[in-house]
Amino acid sequence: MSTRPGHSRRSIPDDSIAPPRPGWPEIGVGLLAAVLTTALLVFFGPVGPLDLDPVVFGLLVAAWSGVVGLVGFAAAAMLRIRSLAAFGVRRTTWRWMLIGVAAGLFAFLFKGVVNAGLIAVGFDSDPQGMYYDAAGGGVWPLVLTLLFLSILTPIGEEFLFRGVITNALLRYGPVIGVVSGSLIFALFHGINLAFPTAFVVGVVAAEVMRRSGSIWPAVVVHVVNNLGLPLFVLFSGIVDVG
Repeated sequence: MSTRPGHSRRSIPDDSIAPPRPGWPEIGVGLLAAVLTTALLVFFGPVGPLDLDPVVFGLLVAAWSGVVGLVGFAAAAMLRIRSLAAFGVRRTTWRWMLIGVAAGLFAFLFKGVVNAGLIAVGFDSDPQGMYYDAAGGGVWPLVLTLLFLSILTPIGEEFLFRGVITNALLRYGPVIGVVSGSLIFALFHGINLAFPTAFVVGVVAAEVMRRSGSIWPAVVVHVVNNLGLPLFVLFSGIVDVG
């Protein structure tokens, strides 16, 4: 195919060229923004000046997890890379979304086995008690907890930890990218009962994202996994919906 005089083939955009992958600058800025946003929770907790009601504070923490991720992602995305596709925010197929559901169920069951083993050997430090306070506060707190934990948090955390961090680390290969990104994700949950289970979910979500090339199947993995707590509160009768 010929080109007009004065126009080279280089001037024609090529949609097949992959967008640049995020790197260490995006990791650093994203994590810094996430840490600073997380630190603001101190003002609302038992040791802070506001000391909110346990139900209200539980709802705030449930929402804050997603907010922290979105703030970190926004900071990283605005740094130098303007293409959302570079962070895996691109269309996917229904097949991969269904794979995300299956992978989420696997992660939920496997982390249950891990939790049971840890509790059996005496490790029972559960940092998620505040979520139970929120979900057990009545019908509307339960609904809000469901929305925050099962929609907002998966989107925010996946955008930051898989879209930015895992994507950046995948330049060193799939093993380093998936494992290291999941380790950072788990460390963000603290050294407690949530650490190993967050690592399990992180590995599954990261591998699904790596293979699909899209963040959305990983979000589905996270959604399915996070549905467990509010549904447990609902069906165990901790909150009366009658």
